[in-house]
Amino acid sequence: MSLLSRIVAVDEHQVVAEVDIEPDSPFAADRAMPAWVGVEYMAQTIAAWSGERARQRGGNPRIGLLLGTRLYKVTRPGFPFGSTLQVQARCELMGDNGLGSFRCAIALDGTEVASALLSVFEPGDDSALIQSGRAP
Repeated sequence: MSLLSRIVAVDEHQVVAEVDIEPDSPFAADRAMPAWVGVEYMAQTIAAWSGERARQRGGNPRIGLLLGTRLYKVTRPGFPFGSTLQVQARCELMGDNGLGSFRCAIALDGTEVASALLSVFEPGDDSALIQSGRAP
């Protein structure tokens, strides 16, 4: 399930995506999208960056896992319907072993409303992960 509306920009180190907040969006509450969904927006933005890098190298997007979130700071309880969020993820570290760290931020009308550090893992063998049904 993709919650992103579009990818705005992507390069070797970062990606920017946008999310249109609508009342019929998955996870929507009474008057807004709960702010905790911002972590998923960040994770999916990282996945878009990884998929684009794979395509540029002649490969296909691979499975990725969100290992953890640190320092998730948000300035509001939710994101209002009718707004567009800009989600940025910048790669701080990507190891040969598939472990990565990203600094992420969400902006609303040009003002940062959420930020976090996300740790991710991209296993080397997608098929083995799928067949085992668990992370290595």
